[in-house]
Amino acid sequence: MSTEDWLKQGISAAWWVLLAWWIWSSRGNKSAARGEPWHIRVLLYWIPLVVAFGLLGPGDWFGHTWLREGIVPHTVPVFAVSLVIVVVGVGLAIWSRVLLGRNWSSVVQIKRGHELVEAGPYRYIRHPIYTGILIAFIGTAAKEGDVRGIVAILILFASFWRKLRMEERMLGETFGETYAAYKRRTKALIPGIL
Repeated sequence: MSTEDWLKQGISAAWWVLLAWWIWSSRGNKSAARGEPWHIRVLLYWIPLVVAFGLLGPGDWFGHTWLREGIVPHTVPVFAVSLVIVVVGVGLAIWSRVLLGRNWSSVVQIKRGHELVEAGPYRYIRHPIYTGILIAFIGTAAKEGDVRGIVAILILFASFWRKLRMEERMLGETFGETYAAYKRRTKALIPGIL
C-alpha cells in the first residue's frame, strides 16, 4: 500500500472512530425535557448531513460535472495535512462530547437536570462539537480536492448554524442570565471570531 493510500485510510479511520464513539457514548444519556419536532430534525439536520457526506463520497459518483473540478492537488503532502486536520477535528468533537457527558444529544433538546458545561473548549466556544466536525469536513474536503468539498462544507455549516441558533434559544430560556453572560464571554464556533 502506498503512502497516499495509508493517509487516505487514516482519514477514513478517524471518521469511523468518531462514529463508533458517538454510538457507544450515547448510552445512558439523560431523558429529554423538551426538543424540536422530529420532522424538522430530519428536514433541516439529517438530510443536509447525509447530502454533505454524500458529496464527499467517491468521485466517480459525480462523473465529469462541475462538482469534480479540482481545486487542491492530489499529493502526499496535501493528504498528510488533510489527515492532521481531520484528526484534530475528530479529537475536538470527541473531547467536547466527553465533557458534555449525559447532557449530550444528537438533536436539539434540553435534558432533565441539564447542566451548562463551560470547561475545556467550552471555555472559548459554545459549540465545539460542531467546530470539530466542520474542521474534520474541511480536512476531508481538502483530501478530495474538488469543488464538491466546498459545497459540502457550506451545506454542513448552514445546517449547524440553524441548529446552534435553536440550541442557544433553548439554553437561554433554560439558564437565563447565566447563559447570556456565557454568550458574551464566548463565540459560537471560532474563538474570538464567530
